[in-house]
Amino acid sequence: MTVKTIILAAGQGTRMRSALPKVLHEIAGRPLLKHVYDTSMAIADNSVYIIYGHGGEQVKTVMEGLQATWIEQKQQLGTGHAVQQAVDYIEDEDKVLILYGDVPLLKQSTIEGILANVSETSLALLTVVLDDPHGYGRIVRNEQNAVQKIVEQKDANAEELLINEGNTGILAANGDQLKKWLAQLQSNNAQNEFYLTDVIEMAVEEGLEIVTSQPEMQDEVLGVNNRIQLAHLERVYQSEQAEQLMTHGVTLKDPARIDVRGHFEELGQDISVDINVIFEGVNRIASNVSIGANCIIKNAVIAEGAQILANSIIEDAVVGAGSRVGPFARLRPQAQLAENVHIGNFVEIKKSTVATGSKVNHLSYIGDAEIGSKVNVGAGTITCNYDGVNKFKTIIGDGAFIGSDSQLIAPVTVGANATIGAGSTISKDTPAEQLTLSRPKQISIAGWQRPVKKEK
Repeated sequence: MTVKTIILAAGQGTRMRSALPKVLHEIAGRPLLKHVYDTSMAIADNSVYIIYGHGGEQVKTVMEGLQATWIEQKQQLGTGHAVQQAVDYIEDEDKVLILYGDVPLLKQSTIEGILANVSETSLALLTVVLDDPHGYGRIVRNEQNAVQKIVEQKDANAEELLINEGNTGILAANGDQLKKWLAQLQSNNAQNEFYLTDVIEMAVEEGLEIVTSQPEMQDEVLGVNNRIQLAHLERVYQSEQAEQLMTHGVTLKDPARIDVRGHFEELGQDISVDINVIFEGVNRIASNVSIGANCIIKNAVIAEGAQILANSIIEDAVVGAGSRVGPFARLRPQAQLAENVHIGNFVEIKKSTVATGSKVNHLSYIGDAEIGSKVNVGAGTITCNYDGVNKFKTIIGDGAFIGSDSQLIAPVTVGANATIGAGSTISKDTPAEQLTLSRPKQISIAGWQRPVKKEK
């Protein structure tokens, strides 16, 4: 039996007060809809169908590449009407799962529990017990505690409004039965909409058992209707990520002040992370790495024992074992540091390799360069790699010493163990083992007077 997952993502989301469709608002850098899709795709033998409507073309463009069938709901006439749009894709033998594009934190284990409750004699329904169920449809049970129906809040009487078990809207049923119930839906309610919840009463009338289950936590089934709820779920998600990191052996100086907007392909032991660090994309971090406050680490490989000091940005870059980066340093894409390299404050490295033991400690830009081992690059050094149209390479041999405030105009090669005098502009290759410098002659002018401000 295959699973067909229908994700309802057609709502306008007016309470978000945004031109952006609600399901494209993000938690941890991913659209709400992408969270739901990713979780559903983890279910075995599953096909995904997304019902889109408001801002649909924008949703499809942003979410391009999903392995899903997109189905347009041209008129938003309720949840039942939305599911009806997918009827032609449902086979009798399918298990059909209904999810929502604005409920991002639903867990795979919860979904699997719902699907396990579906049979020829049962429909599976996810409910939640709330202290304040305002806004939720109420689960009406009989004296034997069997579910009889769901009453939407606007249609509920005073007694039904006292019920604190709410409907999440998430359910699963057999394909043949669901198709039959969908064809019988009517819009005779306060909203004049076709409610998916009406299939519950239909199933009961046919003698099916409504098997309910509950999530581990209420936030798992909370939908996003406004930015307050969006911010709340962001913190819930980040709290879970922090717990996972600490369980793995990572020390977080403050678990409430860290954001994980991706995942880790590798995570060593005894990693220390200070406050306000953001991890984006896919990162690999080895053991005994320390990361200072206010750093952004994106698609990075950081080897064992490396130190990333405060306020540094590492993006699509490699930091070798025992290296030290920062504070206030930036490694841009294709920066590769070997072992025991020092990159200091206000240094930017882009598309360059820096070999073992080299140092670029102060106020420098290194772009499109190949730096050998045990090189010292002085403060204020710039590799002038761009002529306004093309990029050119700078090569610095092993053991070279680049004096402060030097400009290396690429393409240029500095020989091994060469020394470049401070304040030099180097536009030609320099020989190994020699001092090269380019400075105008220093002169002093006797009797020179500073200009004075003219009186008006």
